Amino acid sequence: MTNEITLLLGGVMVNATPIDGQKVTLSAQSLNRHGLISGATGTGKTKSLQVLIEELSGIGVPSLVMDIKGDISGLGAEGSTNKIIEKRAHHIQMDWVGKSFPIEFMSISDEPGILLKSTISEFGPVILSKILSLNETQTSLLSILFLFCDDKKLPLLDLNDLKTVLRYASNEGKDEIQKMYGLVPISSAHAIMRRLTQLEQQGGNQIFGEPSFDVDDLCKVDENGLGMINIIRLTDVQSKPTLFSAFMLALLAEVFEVFPEKGDVDKPELVIFIDEAHLIFKNASKELLDQLDTIIKLIRSKGIGIVFITQTPDDIPENILSQLGFKIQHALRAFTAKDRKAIKLLSQNFPESDVYNVENLITELGIGEALISSLDRKGRPTPLVHSLMRPPYSRMDILNPSEINSILKKSELGAKYNQEIDRESAHEILMDRIEHMLEKEEEEEEEKEATIKTKPKTRRREKTQFEQIMTSSIGTTIVRELTRGILGVFGISTSTRRTSSKTKSKAKR
Repeated sequence: MTNEITLLLGGVMVNATPIDGQKVTLSAQSLNRHGLISGATGTGKTKSLQVLIEELSGIGVPSLVMDIKGDISGLGAEGSTNKIIEKRAHHIQMDWVGKSFPIEFMSISDEPGILLKSTISEFGPVILSKILSLNETQTSLLSILFLFCDDKKLPLLDLNDLKTVLRYASNEGKDEIQKMYGLVPISSAHAIMRRLTQLEQQGGNQIFGEPSFDVDDLCKVDENGLGMINIIRLTDVQSKPTLFSAFMLALLAEVFEVFPEKGDVDKPELVIFIDEAHLIFKNASKELLDQLDTIIKLIRSKGIGIVFITQTPDDIPENILSQLGFKIQHALRAFTAKDRKAIKLLSQNFPESDVYNVENLITELGIGEALISSLDRKGRPTPLVHSLMRPPYSRMDILNPSEINSILKKSELGAKYNQEIDRESAHEILMDRIEHMLEKEEEEEEEKEATIKTKPKTRRREKTQFEQIMTSSIGTTIVRELTRGILGVFGISTSTRRTSSKTKSKAKR
């Protein structure tokens, strides 16, 4: 049996006093069962996140970090010591040395970094429908359009491609698509177009296109065997929850599809940290939440761990919260009766403890202290522990712009992905087709007009006065009455002849 790999988080505290030499560790094997770091602003969540990422990198596990506030970049520089760090290291009895860790900066917006993109085709109609919150009819139409593009070899790369296909299906190509796949509901096409426009207004065009990012590039280690820390800079995405949800759902779906089954592993293949997690779930549709729930349940078998970071556990839906294997709970503040009630309910989610009064302790935790509950390598809950979190080895501050630019220049992935590719796709192909159709219609119209102009005109003979009378309404009446009279005479004559012939026959007899 392999030795258990553990991560050092801090030291044990009892009655608010550190117990020297008593260390708090976390089993690396339990990290693919997902986790939560929560606490009020200023209680030390970011530093706990930093510690966990450092520990993972140290055992060769890469990570992907959603940096909403922009305060994680310090992982790329060595930390400096001070009296607080020295005192805390003494209690934990750890050797503290400033270290830097390998990082890559990534972006889905205008922030500097490796551009993370994916094509519309890679999203697929199912994921895209959930992102856009489409109903059943609209989802069916989107699936038809994807099938049409596949059959006609029309690459769907970016939003322009999909919007052009929608316009084509509503106008010039409506008959063509209906003959092949069935009715095209125009109202549904217009509804999808409106949803795409809303996504585009939040910057959605920046996450669609080429080159498409290969998620295998997230699982790299450096020359020293340290796991690469991939930081997605999202400081300008806080006001765009739809864009953030779309990106996260697509990323998780891609990771789930690409990564092979691993089962139980000694350490995860990749850990994804989602800071300000409420942005994913805020205003999310039921379909989107269901999809996230399914992915989170199944992705652990791929060796992928997901850690949510948020101010209060209430930001995470209960069905997802119940699946998390470990929790690092920093202090919460009870300013109102509603806050106290929420804390009371929250304290019941932790394992029962004879050592700690959880309900009171949650509000009394100091900065850098946390309640930790986790699972051991066999999936059993470990005893609840009050921990004094260890200080990060890296800088507890952000990098300056020149340091960030230096890292970007050295990036191998930057040269691979930071390039503009605009190959022929559905937009260009359909626009050419529409243009040819319009040109053909113009040519046919011109030929028709030319034929009318060149056709010889025949002179009309003027009608005589008799012809004019006969073709008039009066003439028509005269003709009708004469015809009736003649036919009447013919009818009488015929019957008279038949009567007289019968009389003559009788006389002869």
